[in-house]
Amino acid sequence: MSAAEAARRLAAEGPNALPAARSRGTGAIVLAVLGEPMFSLLVAAAGVYLLVGDLREAIVLGASIVVVIAIAVIQERKAERALEALRDLSSPRALVRRDGAVERIAGADVVRGDVVLLAEGDRVPADARLLAANDLQLDESLLTGESLPVEKRGGEVYSGTLVVKGQGEAEVTATGPRSRLGRIGVSLGELVPEKTMLERETARVVRIVAALAVALSLLLGLFYGALRGAWLDGALAGLTLAMAILPEEMPLVLTLFLALGAWRIARRGVLTRRMPAIETLGAATVLCVDKTGTLTENRMAVAELLGEDRARVLETAALACEADAFDPMERAILAAAAPATLALRGEWTLERDYPFGAGFLAACHVWRSPQGVRRVAIKGAAETVLPLCGEDAGAQAEVAEAAGRGLRLIAVAEAEAPDGALPADPHAYRFRWRGFVALADPLRAEVPEAVAQCRRAGIRVLMITGDYPGTALAIARQAGIDAGEGALSGADVRALDDAGLARAARRCNVFARILPEEKLRLVQALKAAGEVVAMTGDGVNDAPALKAAHIGVAMGRRGTDVAREAAALVLTGDDFGSIVATVRLGRRIYENIRNAMRYLIAVHVPTAGVAFAPIAFGWPPLLLPVHVVFLEFVIDPACSIAYEAEGSDEEAMRRPPRDPRERLFDANTLLVALGLGASMLAAVLLACAWARETGRGENELRALGFAAIVFGNLALILANRSRERTILDTLRRPNPALWWILAGALAALAAALYFPPAAQIFRFAPLGAAELSVALGAGLLGIAWLELAKLARRR
Repeated sequence: MSAAEAARRLAAEGPNALPAARSRGTGAIVLAVLGEPMFSLLVAAAGVYLLVGDLREAIVLGASIVVVIAIAVIQERKAERALEALRDLSSPRALVRRDGAVERIAGADVVRGDVVLLAEGDRVPADARLLAANDLQLDESLLTGESLPVEKRGGEVYSGTLVVKGQGEAEVTATGPRSRLGRIGVSLGELVPEKTMLERETARVVRIVAALAVALSLLLGLFYGALRGAWLDGALAGLTLAMAILPEEMPLVLTLFLALGAWRIARRGVLTRRMPAIETLGAATVLCVDKTGTLTENRMAVAELLGEDRARVLETAALACEADAFDPMERAILAAAAPATLALRGEWTLERDYPFGAGFLAACHVWRSPQGVRRVAIKGAAETVLPLCGEDAGAQAEVAEAAGRGLRLIAVAEAEAPDGALPADPHAYRFRWRGFVALADPLRAEVPEAVAQCRRAGIRVLMITGDYPGTALAIARQAGIDAGEGALSGADVRALDDAGLARAARRCNVFARILPEEKLRLVQALKAAGEVVAMTGDGVNDAPALKAAHIGVAMGRRGTDVAREAAALVLTGDDFGSIVATVRLGRRIYENIRNAMRYLIAVHVPTAGVAFAPIAFGWPPLLLPVHVVFLEFVIDPACSIAYEAEGSDEEAMRRPPRDPRERLFDANTLLVALGLGASMLAAVLLACAWARETGRGENELRALGFAAIVFGNLALILANRSRERTILDTLRRPNPALWWILAGALAALAAALYFPPAAQIFRFAPLGAAELSVALGAGLLGIAWLELAKLARRR
């Protein structure tokens, strides 16, 4: 099919996608906001103002409700757009043949008439009719419930089924809702995503504080009404206190930070499939990585040919390559092969393909010439091919010598096939030894520095490869991975029990000749040793290890759909530098969430205290609902925009990984936040007491107290940007969003104080230079002890 025809059909029939759950529309978001406690409190306060006949205050609060809804819609849509972009990027892919060329496209772009190439680990993107099959087996349990693979030699293959073995070609007959899966009505969009640990912990804190807010507001309303006989004023005072205490921003912070964090990580070439991975990244203590394509450039090239007849070695190796070669080693062999050899592959017929497997680490093909001559070509691991030829340890020594130079050796042999039926087992052939193909794959330039960053950050880097121990050790030394304990081979791993493997995993950093199923044991051993494990993988058999690891990382370019679905993260570039950059971003995201939460806890203390204390002291109420709404318009952007945009701390990759059992709201965070809030409250009340003692009127007292809270709020924003660096240090760190928020808050405060219509709504009197200086001094005094503590800790 031509690309133009495919585009026409895609436009006519729509994308190859099942009816998935859509993002919430604006109406649904508005309804969700209407159910929020803060909205209910605002409505209740507006109702009280209507009852007392204060229409102006009721209208102001009504307008505030509209603004709150608008902000919620904008923030929710921003988060959903980020997540939708990630879903599009991480959707399944398909390999199709169009205009005579093979290309990989998004599964949603497959149309009727496309010829799809299927290989082990692929999800079938649409219903299709098989054109060719080679040892093809599919897992159709999604449709039939039958767990055993089904062998396919012809007929139909169905959307959503999984290729567990072999290869095939098929012509697409039905897509999307027209496929068998679509008719049954199965949709991944119906799955409800599980809440992360952070979301559950935050929800618990919000529930506790909300219950406390309700209880205290009721007590304050009753106390005010009983003491002063003004029950409606008491109701307003109680509602103001509840609004001041309620930390309704916390769930928003988590939703927005995790969604935008995943979007930021995607810009570095890493797609997030599971949100908890972002939480866990900062706690990773071990990175288990493959050698080929992750540490190296995956640009295989034939470096040497070892054997008596080198042309014959290369020709035989080319005949043992797959018909449609995608493996980098096979592509390198075919690129080096002579044109006559490539023509031979086109003229001869492939009669049998003995598959590569755990017990047979080689590819073996039986070819038949037009004259009827059969020829068997095999290439693979020396430990598999050499015994078939009866070769001695001399060849093994040659393998060890080349491996020590960082080369990968592929053993090559051939045999003649008998007439008649071909044997089921390739061991039945009498192979003749031909030689080795030596392949070189250079180390990525950025790897040594990335490994050094991991070492400084307290993260061990483990290389797990199917290559020879000598090759693995040579590449490890080039990369800067500690290889002092040598390499542990797959045979060594199989010989160890679980306890012994856990002990070995603590000291050894290089694992060679490891089969995919042995990766699972390694992950479990590392976890048993107390490590937080990030594991890379690309094949079908890697899926259990990816699932078992705390952070599974699938290779996006060479990885199978199964590996991508099992992993929490998907690398689009397959390089190690992306993983290290993602760890840094993960630490940044978690640190920013912690800083925002500390700010949120701290900022609600003086707000709630100033709503309660004046009534207890016999002062006139200083905070009214309209004042709390003003403060929320500062708090919400600060925690959801300014802190989210905060850059990574220079020390982020020089600290050890955090303990995964560490809670977001741990004792230290709560003590610092509550201490900051208490000191800020004391400073604000001192400023108000000074105003009372110097004879300031009620409106002037209220204006000074409110200005002190706003200045204190801005000081808390600046102080909580970093746990270790002072405000003066962090001022040099760029964050344009922060400066816009600070400038906007100061401009709004100036309007509320000095613009008569606004001052009348807020019940303020203009402040002079002395009063403003006292308010500013109170804001700075509230954070002084934290800044001094940072300086003392640094010294």
